[in-house]
Amino acid sequence: MAATFALTACNNTPRSTLNPSGPAAGTIATLEWAVLITFCAVALIMWVLLGWAAARRRGTLETHAPWNEGGGQSWIVVGGFLIPVLILFFFFVFAISSLKKFPVHAATEIHPEIRIVGHQWWWEVQYLGQPADRQFTTANEIHIPVGRPVDIELTATDVIHSFWVPELHGKVDLINGQRNYIRVEADHAGAYQGQCAEYCGAQHAHMLLLVVAQPEEDYQAWYSQQLNPAGEPMTADALHGRDVFMGAACAFCHQIRGTVAHGGVAPDLTHLASRRGIAANSYDNNVANLEAWVTHAQSLKPGAEMPDLTAFNGKDLRDLVVFLRQLK
Repeated sequence: MAATFALTACNNTPRSTLNPSGPAAGTIATLEWAVLITFCAVALIMWVLLGWAAARRRGTLETHAPWNEGGGQSWIVVGGFLIPVLILFFFFVFAISSLKKFPVHAATEIHPEIRIVGHQWWWEVQYLGQPADRQFTTANEIHIPVGRPVDIELTATDVIHSFWVPELHGKVDLINGQRNYIRVEADHAGAYQGQCAEYCGAQHAHMLLLVVAQPEEDYQAWYSQQLNPAGEPMTADALHGRDVFMGAACAFCHQIRGTVAHGGVAPDLTHLASRRGIAANSYDNNVANLEAWVTHAQSLKPGAEMPDLTAFNGKDLRDLVVFLRQLK
């Protein structure tokens, strides 16, 4: 019991449903706390009754009342039927009333600001809430403004995935050929970890996502920066790295706006260096991890569509990473 209480006291645990940071997550947490406290109370009462029954036992088998004498039916009716039914009915009504706070929208009733497309095993993030010339696509890292709801459309290109950021909302599935919707809102600025919550293949555990909530001014500044094409390389090493990228298979799969790389089957890399993670946030976005990911992706994430590119080595590899690191 001491260890259990110690664990529940850890408020900084990432992906905790008991540490809500948005209205939707708060509704879920209230229901969750009510169920947890009720369960603990019932369990405690049961242990007390069991202890009382064991302590009051007296007599022997020879002097024990016959089994068919009767008695004790009230315990069965009250403790085994009436109380459980009342508790379950209460939580049924509680859960239904909580569901009313999660509106279900038809496609004609909602205009999502963001569309998230699930892939094996990464998240494509399309920003749609502006005119066509102010829309862009990124990957795995979702930015939202603090203090206002953001409607998000969810779909998939292959198997079923599930969008889950416990501190902001519950789970909603991404299904190929179907559009689901979720309304996310953050109470305060911060980075909220999430992940795919529906088993979707070998690298399901490494299909992570990050929601970054920012004050409105910071969000608008980030949005404007994301609209820009990739910056021109400023050093000879970065220029050489760009040539390496464009001359390899990278340009056929990835897009870097402002260059001839227009691939659409892998994450958009236009502002790769501004993201906190790579490989669907499985690894920190730093030089060492980028070099390892570029050359031996299958060792880091077996089964991913990113192949090993062992032809990159020496100066070509170093300059390629220099080029990628200046894509901010």
